[in-house]
Amino acid sequence: MNLSNLKPAKGSVKTRKRIGRGTGSGLGGTSTRGHKGQKSRSGYSRKTGFEGGQMPIQRRVPKFGFKNINRVEYKAINLETLQQLAEKTNATKIGIEELVKAGFISSSQLVKILGRGKITSKLEVLAHAFSKTAEAAITEAGGSVVKL
Repeated sequence: MNLSNLKPAKGSVKTRKRIGRGTGSGLGGTSTRGHKGQKSRSGYSRKTGFEGGQMPIQRRVPKFGFKNINRVEYKAINLETLQQLAEKTNATKIGIEELVKAGFISSSQLVKILGRGKITSKLEVLAHAFSKTAEAAITEAGGSVVKL
């Protein structure tokens, strides 16, 4: 095999339709566009979302809701998760770096500690926000809370 005898695989290359080249070609006359009507004319292009004059869906369906541009999105971490992490790593301080290293969050996310589960370890917890129940449970267990 060399460059002079290379050719494409059988059936991979098809000849294109030569439309509008006389009746003998079988694709003359209307050139596969059917008879008359808007779609048979040159220059025809349908607007996106046009449904043939029927009321389009974007006008049938009402507007709904809004996006609050000031929303602050937190990644929720529960007390039970902190307790498991503390037992696994024997840590007394749990902050953003520890949570990223454990794979619970990415470094760009904000963290809120929520109060599900029990905490028995004395921990210093660093996070962006805390629920009242979580804050109370951490301080009750002898730990401290630091808001970033």
